[in-house]
Amino acid sequence: MAMPEFQQLCNEAKKEIQEIDVAELKRMQQAGEDFALVDVREREEQARGMIPGAAPIPRGVLELQIDQVTTDKGKKIVLYCGGGSRSALAAWMLKKMGFR
Repeated sequence: MAMPEFQQLCNEAKKEIQEIDVAELKRMQQAGEDFALVDVREREEQARGMIPGAAPIPRGVLELQIDQVTTDKGKKIVLYCGGGSRSALAAWMLKKMGFR
């Protein structure tokens, strides 16, 4: 079970980022919107299947490897994981790095 501090961090992150649901992601894809899609799950999770077109960059190395996806800090980035916590923390860190 996750420590309360972890949940507190996730809640803090979620206040500062924008979350979307699957329907919104599908809408963005169908509309041909320009955005980077990043799977921040671990490699063994990614091996079980990923959203087509997603870049596989695990949460633990995202800050080091985001430049493999984009260096444009104004580009829209959609991050996903298994439950929403890792992607929220990842988005929060990217925001702290200057990404929108």
